[in-house]
Amino acid sequence: MTSLLLNLMRVTCNTNTLTALAVAGRYSFRSNSSSAQPSTSSSASVSPTATTKKSTNLFKQTKRQNSSATADAAEVTACPHFAFNTAESTSAVHHTAEWQNALPYHEIPGPKPIPILGNTWRMMPIIGQYTIGDVAKISSQLHEQYGQIVRFSGLIGRPDLLFIYDVDEIEKCYRNEGPTPFRPSMPSLVKYKGVVRKDFFGELGGVVGVHGEPWREFRSRVQKPVLQLSTIRRYLQPLEVVTNDFLERCESLLDANSELPDDFDNEIHKWSLECIGRVALDTRLGCLESNLSPDSEPQQIINAAKYALRNVATLELKAPYWRYFPTPLWTHYVKNMNFFVEVCMKYIKTATENLKLKGPCTNGEPSLLEKVILSQKDEKIATIMALDLILVGIDTISMAVCSMLYQLATRPEEQQKIHEELKRLMPDPRQPLTIQLLDQMHYLKAFIKEVFRMYSTVIGNGRTLQEDTVICGYQVPKGIQAVFPTIVTGNMEEYVSDAATFKPARWLKPSQGGIEGKLHPFASLPYGYGARMCLGRRFADLEMQILLSKLLRSYKLEYEHEPLEYAVTFMYAPEGPLKFKMTKY
Repeated sequence: MTSLLLNLMRVTCNTNTLTALAVAGRYSFRSNSSSAQPSTSSSASVSPTATTKKSTNLFKQTKRQNSSATADAAEVTACPHFAFNTAESTSAVHHTAEWQNALPYHEIPGPKPIPILGNTWRMMPIIGQYTIGDVAKISSQLHEQYGQIVRFSGLIGRPDLLFIYDVDEIEKCYRNEGPTPFRPSMPSLVKYKGVVRKDFFGELGGVVGVHGEPWREFRSRVQKPVLQLSTIRRYLQPLEVVTNDFLERCESLLDANSELPDDFDNEIHKWSLECIGRVALDTRLGCLESNLSPDSEPQQIINAAKYALRNVATLELKAPYWRYFPTPLWTHYVKNMNFFVEVCMKYIKTATENLKLKGPCTNGEPSLLEKVILSQKDEKIATIMALDLILVGIDTISMAVCSMLYQLATRPEEQQKIHEELKRLMPDPRQPLTIQLLDQMHYLKAFIKEVFRMYSTVIGNGRTLQEDTVICGYQVPKGIQAVFPTIVTGNMEEYVSDAATFKPARWLKPSQGGIEGKLHPFASLPYGYGARMCLGRRFADLEMQILLSKLLRSYKLEYEHEPLEYAVTFMYAPEGPLKFKMTKY
């Protein structure tokens, strides 16, 4: 009861904040004017009397005119150069027959907010019906309860969230998004980059948590070297060396029963960081050393990444007091992010000095860091690129690998098929990997895709709509945050034949032993789609393929304990000790 009262007090105390946001929401920032222009706020979170007849009528009038201006104003205030155009759409959109015949936005089904508490109460302990930490389950529940499109409004301090489960509509949103897609960002990271450390980032926000022209400008500077196939090929051998070291360490960790330790997931994080450090910082960080202490720099980097990413849900979905004063959680978040910046600066400085000493690479392909530094003549761009790759990459790749290893260990028949494929391609397990060999590992790559489909590590993607759009027969105003729940759509029978069955062969061509059936190309998009597709996806694929091929060619993996449940920390992965039994063939 005490906990319940405290939560109610927290929400009640936030009504002053709601009033302030309501005032702020009366203005939208236009790109073609230096001054703010008045408009009517559409945010359900600033309308505690939304259930009354009067406010419902007001809601009907305003939803067609403006997006969630409250959120835009807060984000522009927090970080001005991340602003995007929230001016009203051209009337031409409204003159289309499709728009005129569509149902109004407020008729989209979804949980109904109550006065003052909105829908925030649904996330509260005891009285709430949704668990804030299990976003994957929330996504499934909303689809089961309300259908193909769901409006989740009345979240205190946040604009509406529009969950879309119709894959054809998701495809339409992606294909019509334009050259500078606006992805709903992590406001905590936006504030850190644009306010707390604007002294460092300035106008160079990077690619994570940045939108519009600033995002396009930065991405255009680093995209070519990051995605070049020649760059990817250069790192095959260095990453294979890292992986060989990791497998040797795994052998040293086995107990008398040939089982790996309870905290094996942390060892996977060490491997992931060592790989990313080799790519983004041009160095070996020493993560796989046998005598690594808990307070070592590599372990601190891992801990900082976990903390920064795994507290996003708490920072974003609960009452956002951190936007107005430094809460303990926010203070710790800033401390972790500052540590990241300092570490990246240190290694980039070392790499730059080494580059000056040895001069440009004349023998072989330059490293990623060398390409960025030489092409941009700006160490800060290389530093911010490395920061984004490390921050997002460590936990994402690690949790994906945890999921794949668990699926391999609990699906021996699939593991055997991959082992046979690898034996055929590499009769000698000590044979070095090549790009040509990786290209022929069809079943291994199909297995990875099927794990991503059924157990998508990144549970969803999203966009802030930049144009008024008709979705599932409803008028959706621009500025609304659309959520595309990959974890749900990838498991829907409408888009994937026999979706509940694990079938890697569905991803193979007929000539490779593939099977026929429905497989909508937009049902499972682990790396997103379009201009904002994951920048580091090719490195992520390379790292995972190297690890799985080296592991499964020489070792058998088993899991002999109670089944693990999947849960969301920041990523969707098995929750519990990964006590795999690892034996050599």
